[in-house]
Amino acid sequence: MLSMILAAAAPLAALGAALGAGIAAIAAGIGIGKIGSSAMEAIARQPEAVGDIRSNMIVIAALVEGVALFAVIVAALALFI
Repeated sequence: MLSMILAAAAPLAALGAALGAGIAAIAAGIGIGKIGSSAMEAIARQPEAVGDIRSNMIVIAALVEGVALFAVIVAALALFI
């Protein structure tokens, strides 16, 4: 009985994993775009702080990419496990 339920849910798991990975990638792209936009705006307002702004932007973009990577890994695990 349980094996029949799991076999019926396999296509839904694949769909959920694909949607989860896609949403994570789209959200990461939007987040990094907002970071870049805000950094360019901040640099335009205070050109003397370009080094600090750039380093903070790189750190935050790396954190966003890390979260997106974790989301894609979780979606892949949901697909294969």
